[in-house]
Amino acid sequence: MPPVTKNLIIINVLFFLGGVVATRYGIDLSTYLGLHFFMADDFNPAQLISYMFMHGGFTHLFFNMFAVWMFGRILEQIWGPKKFLFYYIACGIGAGLIQELVQYIQYAVQLSAYDKVDLGEGMAQYLNLMNTVGASGAVYAILLAFGMLFPNEKMFIIPIPFPIKAKYFVAGYAIIELMQGVANNPTDNVAHFAHLGGMIFGFILIMYWKKKKNKGNDGTYYY
Repeated sequence: MPPVTKNLIIINVLFFLGGVVATRYGIDLSTYLGLHFFMADDFNPAQLISYMFMHGGFTHLFFNMFAVWMFGRILEQIWGPKKFLFYYIACGIGAGLIQELVQYIQYAVQLSAYDKVDLGEGMAQYLNLMNTVGASGAVYAILLAFGMLFPNEKMFIIPIPFPIKAKYFVAGYAIIELMQGVANNPTDNVAHFAHLGGMIFGFILIMYWKKKKNKGNDGTYYY
């Protein structure tokens, strides 16, 4: 397994185990390391990085790290460790920024009117509950990159009984995330727009690298 892929998995597992141990002592690490809404008292800019190493449970961790192992190692072998790590972290930060933007829109549309009422400590506590954890934004960026680099690679996806091309797999995931994000189901605690944010930033980075690579010495771009 390439070094960055291996170390990302190890670090995520260690953070998860650290969270389990901390919980036994009554400490919720996600309170400090999760990405809070930027208008909340518990927000810290460093959370834009730390949040992607926290997870909401073993299943959340397992499927994210499985995707990092399955697709990330291929990207690292093609791009090299430094470029892959930059892509992973940058897209994770980008996903967090999109999540912050969506939460601000939610605040402006739904919550700002209540904030004008003297709710005091109640509103502050509510804003602190707007907390995001997980590597899914970076993982969705990895899926996008794989789909763009190997668009016609056939994949078997449970429970689909036939293979589908990577480009359709990625496009389908993006559409599902968009539909679920727009639906805004109050019982759904998944940060769908953060997933899309990771894909958006991943697309921008890949297109920038492609454009830079294809630039001729005379300044002309070749496609």
